[in-house]
Formats: sequence, C-alpha cells, structure tokens
Amino acid sequence: MTSPTSSTIAPCADTPAPMSVFERYLTVWVFLCIVVGIALGQWLPGPMQAVGGLEIAKVNLPVGLLIWIMIIPMLLKVDFGALSQVKQHWRGIGVTLAVNWLVKPFSMALLGWLFIRHVFAPYLPEGQADSYIAGLILLAAAPCTAMVFVWSRLTGGHPLFTLSQVALNDTIMVFAFAPIVGLLLGLSSITVPWGTLVTSVLLYIVIPVVIAQLWRRALLKRGPAALEATLARIGPWSIAALLATLVLLFAFQGEAILKQPLVIAMLAVPILIQVLFNAGLAYWLNRRLGESHSVACPSALIGASNFFELAVAAAISLFGFESGAALATVVGVLIEVPLMLLVVRWVNRSKGWYEAGLPPGQVQARRDVP
Repeated sequence: MTSPTSSTIAPCADTPAPMSVFERYLTVWVFLCIVVGIALGQWLPGPMQAVGGLEIAKVNLPVGLLIWIMIIPMLLKVDFGALSQVKQHWRGIGVTLAVNWLVKPFSMALLGWLFIRHVFAPYLPEGQADSYIAGLILLAAAPCTAMVFVWSRLTGGHPLFTLSQVALNDTIMVFAFAPIVGLLLGLSSITVPWGTLVTSVLLYIVIPVVIAQLWRRALLKRGPAALEATLARIGPWSIAALLATLVLLFAFQGEAILKQPLVIAMLAVPILIQVLFNAGLAYWLNRRLGESHSVACPSALIGASNFFELAVAAAISLFGFESGAALATVVGVLIEVPLMLLVVRWVNRSKGWYEAGLPPGQVQARRDVP
C-alpha cells in the first residue's frame, strides 16, 4: 500500500495500483480463521480457556498485544500535518464529518434496534440482543483509517483530501468515540461500562496514536524513504495480527456459531444496509455541493467503511471474547472487503452521471485543484 506521506503523495494516476493479495482476499482469510478458530475451540478447549484468562483489568493481554501490532502500522501511515489541507476542500470535509459522526453511528443504532430487537429477534440466541447491538454500534462509531487509502486509490481519489479527512477523523475519534458509544449504548438501554470504555480509548486509540506519530517523526528525520521502507516491512504484521485475533475470537465463539450459523447472516444485514446508505448519502451530498468526483469517492468510501480493528478490540475489552458484541464486529470484518469493492465499482461506473450534475465548467476546474 502506498504510504500517504505529504512528501511522497503524487496526483492521482489514471490507473490505480492493484490491491495486494492480502487486501483483495481478506474475506477468504477471515473465513479460514473462522474454520481454524472453531476447530481449535472444539479440539483444544483447555488451552483456549487459559489464553482467555490471561487478563489484567478486563484487558486480555495476548489480544491487547495483537491489537497494538494490528493498529500501530496503520496509524503510522497517517500524517496529522495534513490537517492544514482541510480548508481546500471544505465541502467534502463537511460531508465526511456529517456522515461519519452525525449519521453513521445513529443510523446503525436504529438499524440494530429494528433488525436485532424486532425483525430477527425470534431467530437469535436468547439474551444476546443487547450484545449484538453494542457490537454494531462499536463498529459504526469507528471511521475507517487505513483501508480507506486502498479504496481511494482504486477510485482515483484525491490523495491529499483522503489524507486530510483520515487525519481529521482520527483526531475527532480520540475525543468522540467514547461519548458517542456511551450515548448510543445508553439510548439502547445497554449498561455503559464507562471505566472499561475510557480504558479502551486510551489503550487502542490514544496510546497507539502517540506511539505511531513519535515513530513516524523519527523515521521522517531519516527521510521519506525510511518511512516507506518501514511501512513495507511492517505492513504484513497488521494483517497477521488481525488474523491471529480472529482465530482466538472464533475459538471462543465456535459453540454459538455451530448452534446458530444463521446469526452471522442476520448480523450482516444491518451492516450491509448501513454501508450502502452512508456511501450513497455522502456521494450524493458531494455532488449536490459541487465537489469533484475525486473528492466525492474517498468521502463516500470513508463513510461506508469502518476501523474494524478498533471495534474488535473495544468489543473484547467491554464485553469479552465470547460476547455477541465481539461476534458482531467480526462480521463487519468478514464482509468489509467484498462490500467495499462493490462500492468502489459503483462510484467508478457512475463517474459520468456524477460529473453531469456538476455546474457547467466546474468539472475540469475541480479536477485540477491540487
């Protein structure tokens, strides 16, 4: 994945770089993790329970380490200096912020209430509704950080806009993630474990951001090539840590999945609707406001995708390995890649329609904005 450093970003190429094998087939790897995890949970219940018991203050130590290995390489890509670019595309940034923070978490809470408490309630395991809804809320309250660079690249998205919206979203997430999750859990009549929630924000957002930015600064002192080389070297760590975490999750979730295999499909429905709704809303709003297609694409894509690594970590910390919340966040991982590739294809194919709606003479002008 190309590193989005301010010193190395070039204008969008007509032919975007292809996704890596891990990126393109993430759904396949997740499915294999389901199989391996369930098998380990059935064949080695003792060792799996021992791993689950390695915790301090409700934080599982093996998973905490894996989450840091997963998140820090992604945050290393983010240049908070890009916040100075925000004013250049204030309309697109406004759409991004409105969809990510005013629409996305609340629409997911509504969809969770509708499908989990009502439509699918007779078919779901008894007593798990609150946990499933909590997992969906955690998923929606964490805007995408790393993968949005991939989706933007595949649509010819404006690189500086993509970088600036990610930097701004991550800054807001440090302060807004816990209050929004707490509010929506409270509105859903779910007990809010504030101490654990704040601890999760510190462990999985604040500390990794600080570590990543200090590391990034140290690397850039040696030149952009040092940062590029480090990102290339540690990139596979993030995917490997994610897959290892999923194996552990499914080792604990295996019994519930074997008894209720349709639970995953039912949890996928509100996630699917929410992704398509938010992507469509952001895309349409950018068109109405006269933003270029290269801005509308990353704006729509970040509104549709999630920082599922953070959601998985927070769900484990708040509700435990065996919770419905952890399972709901993992379903988000499972369907993320095929769903986002569908959105990428949709915005690419609709470029003619999009630009036909821009004011006369504005299309080329918007394309040429640096």
